[in-house]
Amino acid sequence: MKAVQLRQSILQAAVQGKLVPQNIHDEPASELLERIRQEKARLAKEGKIKKEKPLPPIIENEIPYD
Repeated sequence: MKAVQLRQSILQAAVQGKLVPQNIHDEPASELLERIRQEKARLAKEGKIKKEKPLPPIIENEIPYD
């Protein structure tokens, strides 16, 4: 396997969460994201942080790997 292929394989495994042990007690990412959204909304309403601007959509050719 060439270095470039090895690097891509490692990146793919990292993105899929296969390089670290998984904890069965971890909450799903969707629940964590929802808690973060709620906390950010609360802080923005209280004036402690600025309201976030929406991110531009990701274009297909900007995705570096499958």
